[in-house]
Amino acid sequence: MGRASSKEDAGALFHSLRSAYAATPVNLKIIDLYVGFAIFTALIQVVYMAVVGSFPFNSFLSGVLSCVGTTVLAVCLRIQVNRENKEFKDLPPERAFADFVLCNLVLHLVIMNFLG
Repeated sequence: MGRASSKEDAGALFHSLRSAYAATPVNLKIIDLYVGFAIFTALIQVVYMAVVGSFPFNSFLSGVLSCVGTTVLAVCLRIQVNRENKEFKDLPPERAFADFVLCNLVLHLVIMNFLG
């Protein structure tokens, strides 16, 4: 009896999340895809390291930290671009994107320096 109700609850939760996400603007969905791609790339690198080995360990760390840093910066961009967020209502989206690009440039310069 408890199993059927938990199945129904899970289905209702999934349906409510899906309908709420359908109302999300397209630009936020694109940023979500980018975040998902960065996380997927980091996971692929970790699986590759587990299977093949991590001989140049600094290269592995650089790749994973690049993905994680890019994910964090993309989430910050999503927070700043979201119209429903009242904290950044005076910040234009162009400024948020410029900050994202500049911070990504700095991040990847540091990652390239770490590679040696």
